[in-house]
Amino acid sequence: MELPNEAVGILTRPDVLAYLATTMPDGSPHVAPMWSDADASRGLALLNTADGRVKVRNIRRDPRVAVAAHVPEALWPPLAIRGTVVRVTTDGADDHIDALARRYTGHPWEPTPGQVRLILEISPSHVRLD
Repeated sequence: MELPNEAVGILTRPDVLAYLATTMPDGSPHVAPMWSDADASRGLALLNTADGRVKVRNIRRDPRVAVAAHVPEALWPPLAIRGTVVRVTTDGADDHIDALARRYTGHPWEPTPGQVRLILEISPSHVRLD
C-alpha cells in the first residue's frame, strides 16, 4: 500500500507533528512526537531521529509502528497509519534533518557532536483519513 496524496500533504506540512508509536520490550507502548515527512514517489512516511533513542531500539526489535497526525485547523479526522519500518538509514539523514529544521523552524539544523541521524522509512499497511 502507498500513502494517499492527502496523507502525504499532511505529513509534509510545517505545522503538523506526527506521533510515532512503537512497542517496548515488555509490550507496553512508547509514543514520541516527531517532525514528519513523506516520500510521495515511493509511498512512504519518513521520520528522522537520532541513533540510540528508545524508539530506534524498539524498531530494531519490532519494526511494526503506528503514526498519528492531524492538521491544526481540523482536529478531526486524524491521519492514522499502521505500517512497518522497512529501512533505517543514515543515507541523507543529516540533509533530511536540516530540511525538516528549516521547514519547521525556519533555521538550519544545529548538529550535536557525535550524534548519528537516521531516517525511518515507513511502509503503510493501513491508512485512515476518514
